[in-house]
Amino acid sequence: MLSREDFVSRFGGVFEHSPFIAERAYEAGSVTEPLTASGVHAALAAVFRAASREERLGVLRAHPDLAGRLAISGELTEDSRKEQSGAGLDRLSPAEHARFTELNSAYVEKYGFPFIIAVKGLGKEDILEAFETRIGNGRDEEFSTATAQVEKIALLRLTSMLPEAE
Repeated sequence: MLSREDFVSRFGGVFEHSPFIAERAYEAGSVTEPLTASGVHAALAAVFRAASREERLGVLRAHPDLAGRLAISGELTEDSRKEQSGAGLDRLSPAEHARFTELNSAYVEKYGFPFIIAVKGLGKEDILEAFETRIGNGRDEEFSTATAQVEKIALLRLTSMLPEAE
């Protein structure tokens, strides 16, 4: 079994800038060998769901805006950079970038956290459509949707890091 330090070092970034999730999962003893994407995800997601609303809000706020300031300045985490690039968000026209910026600002103002969507397999048009739909949601509905998306992103990241059980 990995040491606590090694586990947190390897999986502490799966939930964006929130190593406390990996720390608590390890300390709870809910991570078992062999490490699989679904097994580690189940342990991490259980901790995320059990976290206080304020802690979950902190995880949401740790996510970058899509095609936002951090992307432009090259300050995204490697995972976020790859995910946004894969969806074409690093190749927006000036008009598309302006629309993302406008939506990002309106969304953060309304909900207090950035728009979060698992972008793997989506194009910029799909993301914009989801953005424009979800900005009409109520606060609780959107908090729920965003936390579900965070869990989906975590599973996608773990799937690229670990094998599945045979």
